[in-house]
Amino acid sequence: VHGGEGSAEHKRYCHYYKLIFYMVRLMANFRVFVEKQAKFNIEAQQLLTDFKQNLHLTMLAKVRVINLYDLFNISAEEFHRAQNIVFAEAPVDNIYTEIDLSKQTWFAVEPLPGQYDQRADSALQALNLLSINHSNLNLTTGKLIILDGINNDELALIKSYYINPLEIREKNLARLQIEISSANHSVIPQFAGFNQLSPLQLGEFSLKQSLVMSLADLICIQNYFKQQQREPTETEIKVLDTYWSDHCRHTTFETHLTAIDFAPGKYQELFQQAFAKYISSRNFVYAANVQERPITLMDLATIYGKELRKNGLLTDVEFSAEINACSLFVDIEIDGKIETWSVQFKNETHNHPTEIEPYGGASTCVGGAIRDPLSGRSYVYQALRISGAANPLEAIEDTLAGKLAQKKITTKAAQGFSAYGNQIGLATTLVREIYHPGYKAKRMEVGVVVAAAPYANIRREAPVAGDVIILLGGRTGRDGCGGATGSSKEQDVHSAALCSAEVQKGNPVVERKIQRLFRNPQVTRLIKKCNDFGAGGVSVAIGELADGVKINLDKIPTKYHGLTGTELAISESQERMAVVVAAQDAHLFIQKKKKKKKKTMS
Repeated sequence: VHGGEGSAEHKRYCHYYKLIFYMVRLMANFRVFVEKQAKFNIEAQQLLTDFKQNLHLTMLAKVRVINLYDLFNISAEEFHRAQNIVFAEAPVDNIYTEIDLSKQTWFAVEPLPGQYDQRADSALQALNLLSINHSNLNLTTGKLIILDGINNDELALIKSYYINPLEIREKNLARLQIEISSANHSVIPQFAGFNQLSPLQLGEFSLKQSLVMSLADLICIQNYFKQQQREPTETEIKVLDTYWSDHCRHTTFETHLTAIDFAPGKYQELFQQAFAKYISSRNFVYAANVQERPITLMDLATIYGKELRKNGLLTDVEFSAEINACSLFVDIEIDGKIETWSVQFKNETHNHPTEIEPYGGASTCVGGAIRDPLSGRSYVYQALRISGAANPLEAIEDTLAGKLAQKKITTKAAQGFSAYGNQIGLATTLVREIYHPGYKAKRMEVGVVVAAAPYANIRREAPVAGDVIILLGGRTGRDGCGGATGSSKEQDVHSAALCSAEVQKGNPVVERKIQRLFRNPQVTRLIKKCNDFGAGGVSVAIGELADGVKINLDKIPTKYHGLTGTELAISESQERMAVVVAAQDAHLFIQKKKKKKKKTMS
């Protein structure tokens, strides 16, 4: 420094470097460990019993379960202020900033990147309430499991049993660093040479791209793009694969049945009589057009309702272009006046998701059931849960290859269903679990809901050119990619290891906010048509709203950077809605939504 020590220039430089040093110290990364006191650590006690009984670890003496939080870009003062307010409760928790693990047997786990982490989300919201809300503040969570009385082989056994790779992974405690996804500006790939592939090569292409559509579907697509004189993009193929999956298009139920036979046996005569009644109903319902209507499982399932309608016995059933839930008109007396209400029913099956990731699968089962009548602008009042499992007490050694233990599926699924229902405020008035050896091969998970709303608050109109589609609810992430196609695939012993993005962790608090917003008639009367972001995400939810739409994927709010155009197009979500409003109503709708959000936060 010119001028030497003590000069004005020297003082300026000293002040400058002190400021830089202060700023470096101001924001830092911290880790905090929170453990329930012994008499309150129910989770640790349950794990001890679980490991000893199911893994036969008789020498296991003690289990400690410690929640950990990694905080990024927070000051030391803020970190210390939040410790006993956000992360721990002094009367029941012990809190540490360091733990000596040098002589311990342990492992740590964390949620998969991209999956919704409710503990982290809740902690961040709590920090915001303390006015700790820097733009780059971030937080991740994990669990530390410490075990006494086992060797390394037994530790490996516990890890294999405890860690479901579709849900969590091992955490490296030597690392305190946030994973940052950079923006993805890569061009959506085009499948060069697709139009020249032979049927055999198309089959190989389908396997390589993990497609679920049939070879006939691929040949149909190939012929279309030959006519267009161009090759398809990855997004186009993935969107069509989603749309044409069994989950969305009901391929199995819509298959034309041309050769029908009933095998000899106890129920042959009963089946033949039922089928003869079905044929009679078809002849009555379709009359002269019966030959034009194929025999399908879908037709078999719906023919009796069509017969009742033709006989004039379903005058209280609503028929509309919106396919949200079964809707009935019911007259209800309120304060001496008769009001017409829409009473809606919906059931959701999540057999495959619950089998591979029980907590997330069962929680999004009830979340998905709620979602449909909610998109019909009604409020869900009641739920039912019916599930099917094999013997949950069977030995772990008897678990089928490639599947989770029956006890883990049964208990985790119950926790997931109840957690979602409790947080959204839904009473589940009937719970039945059916036990049968057949459910060992395939789990059954069914959620049923009943909803209602004054019909005067529900507007049903066909969209017209110039209308606006508004997305509201949760942000988009990779955790919803492939849900529809994944549940439509044939499964084998290797399937579970490849399905990490197909089962989401639901966010019931966000869905509850949409419920509250849709209870405002000033909001619902602006909505012409609505669809949820269940299977298929943007491509299906918005694609089903009108015959033709323009979608700007760049406007979709995301959970993090790095999503490709294909991921933005097909990622589904339990807690997002797409609503159609007239262009002149768009601003008012958005203002009502913002006002509700502000009121909820306050």
